[in-house]
Amino acid sequence: MERLLQSIHIGVNDKLYIKDPQSTTLGKRIVEESILLIHEIGFDAFTFRKLGQRISSNESSIYRYFENKHKMLLYLTSWYWSWLEYKLVFSTNSMKDAREKLKTALAIVTQPTEVDSNISHINEVLLTHIVINEYSKSYLTKEVDTNNKEGYFVIYKRLVDRLSTMIKEVDASYPYSSSLASTVLEGSLHQYFLKDHFPSLTDCHEKGDPTQYFTELVFNSLNKKPNG
Repeated sequence: MERLLQSIHIGVNDKLYIKDPQSTTLGKRIVEESILLIHEIGFDAFTFRKLGQRISSNESSIYRYFENKHKMLLYLTSWYWSWLEYKLVFSTNSMKDAREKLKTALAIVTQPTEVDSNISHINEVLLTHIVINEYSKSYLTKEVDTNNKEGYFVIYKRLVDRLSTMIKEVDASYPYSSSLASTVLEGSLHQYFLKDHFPSLTDCHEKGDPTQYFTELVFNSLNKKPNG
């Protein structure tokens, strides 16, 4: 999978940026350092001025790539979901057994993130923490319906649809496949958030607990065991 990923371009809706940051060295540095800065101070305190100071560049140079910081957050979170989608597709594409395919998919979307050495300018571990802590800010806005029509969330919705399809392949009679799929994606983020900030509110304290929890949740909902 690693060799295949080396030739893959992680696609993001071009309406989220003015100039593709993956097309230039400065753009890649803006993305790289924005992840580090948001992880350090949080999205609310993050500004293009602070990012410009960090990269020793004019604030205006960042505006040549992104209209505002909300668009940048949408770009970062969309990139994350696109990267996760590629991992899921390449890991499950040749699998024939529907249950094993679903188990593998659940592991990919719920397991702790490791750095992908194929993409040097993005720290996937830190980006995952940003998605866990900040993703809801990308859509809990008054403009969410307009943003949705513009396709800002199409990658996330496509990932939910892929997972929903795998659920239906295991149990075609289950009537809530999309609800269950979106619960897994959103719920996984929430469990990791609870684990870090409100540990008494979750039982998922160990490294692999969220994956085990959602695997049992899904297969118990389908009245099937993960192993057959």
